[in-house]
Amino acid sequence: MRISENGLRIIREFEGYEKALPNGDCIAYRCYVAPGVHDGKWTIGWGCTEGITEGTIWTRTQAEEGLKREITRFEEAVTRLVKFAPSQNQFDALVSLAYNIGEGGLAKSSVLRLANQGDMAGAARSFALWNKSQGFIVGGLVRRRAKEA
Repeated sequence: MRISENGLRIIREFEGYEKALPNGDCIAYRCYVAPGVHDGKWTIGWGCTEGITEGTIWTRTQAEEGLKREITRFEEAVTRLVKFAPSQNQFDALVSLAYNIGEGGLAKSSVLRLANQGDMAGAARSFALWNKSQGFIVGGLVRRRAKEA
């Protein structure tokens, strides 16, 4: 399965096209989860982190290509980890979650465990548990998890 355009729209909405320059390009930044606290990863475009260092600049086209390139890894992870035939919306939600918390986070999550057991209502409720970064509840993650659920 592949993520749908709707799934990509959710990821773009919550990742944001951050640190846009006046010409539409974007520059690498560190995500701040609370005043003075960042997650340490250099990020660009719609949440891309692979190979990104301080000062990296991408065009909007590069940001779109980067997102699609990085998403492939999470599509493959979801395909490998799910033990049921997900609907497109379920697949999109799991890819979005994995893109944000990593393959390891998804693999150990109650979201995946409950979904694999057929408890979709429990899995949907479990999305809300992934609302923190660096120990801080993040409003954007609360909203993202609600939409993914």
